[in-house]
Amino acid sequence: MSIWGEVEQKISSATGQSFQLKKHVAIGGGSINQASRIEGMFTAKGENKAISFFIKFNEKSRLDMFAAEAAGLEEIEKAQAIRVPHVICSGAVENQSYLVLENLALSSGVLDSATQLGQQLAAMHKTSAKQFGWFRDNTIGSTRQINQQTDNWINFWREFRLGFQLDLAKKNGADQSLYIKGEKLMAGLASFFADYKPDVSLLHGDLWSGNYGYLKNGEPVIFDPAVYYGDRETDIAMTELFGGFPTEFYAAYNKSWPLDHGYQKRKTLYNLYHILNHFNLFGGSYAAQAESMLDQLLNEM
Repeated sequence: MSIWGEVEQKISSATGQSFQLKKHVAIGGGSINQASRIEGMFTAKGENKAISFFIKFNEKSRLDMFAAEAAGLEEIEKAQAIRVPHVICSGAVENQSYLVLENLALSSGVLDSATQLGQQLAAMHKTSAKQFGWFRDNTIGSTRQINQQTDNWINFWREFRLGFQLDLAKKNGADQSLYIKGEKLMAGLASFFADYKPDVSLLHGDLWSGNYGYLKNGEPVIFDPAVYYGDRETDIAMTELFGGFPTEFYAAYNKSWPLDHGYQKRKTLYNLYHILNHFNLFGGSYAAQAESMLDQLLNEM
């Protein structure tokens, strides 16, 4: 069976309605997956209803990555704090895996959209759990993200975030100096938490400016998560990493749930994880950026 025949059947089964696929249109922009918009018809009681879906593709071996993303979207949706695309189905056929989601038409937002985004993210972060981590591993980009559950946030960040990425960087040819500085930072990690105890918060996990938008009515929506439970500051730090979010977003977030005064120091610590991951995914100048961040953090210890 072709992938489109499989998808047609899976959508029908998942929705309980007979779906007939009419066309699919490729959508650009993704660095990890390919994507398309599916257009088709639901048929029920002799009536036809036009509908569209969003679908991601990758190699068949990436099926678990899509399953984890689907679980993450469902975890955020369950919190009922902020909009995410609804998961329709996922699967694999021939040499491809796929994830089908609700197709949301995005716009530039309205006057208070960024304010709503800040308020709603703060509400999502108030969704808690018993431990840091999550019930399953997932991916950050296409890199494995270990979410082993633990009561100790400092150990979690040392072992499953920085340590994991530094080991990968070493294997991927980063200079020895980066690894040595990383080991020094991990040894002194507790100094960044001397008077701060993070809450266990539901996190998006990959919240840069390319992973949020607004619906036509101005409602915020977030997508492409790398979900786990951790320090909410990690999400806020990443919003500042690649261009930043609107000032109204930060004002609304801090009014809803003020950040600790030590955030300005820790945000570099949290963003180091993502820069190391970018080196491990794409190489290039990210190693130099990571080493510069390490120098800054070691000076602040």
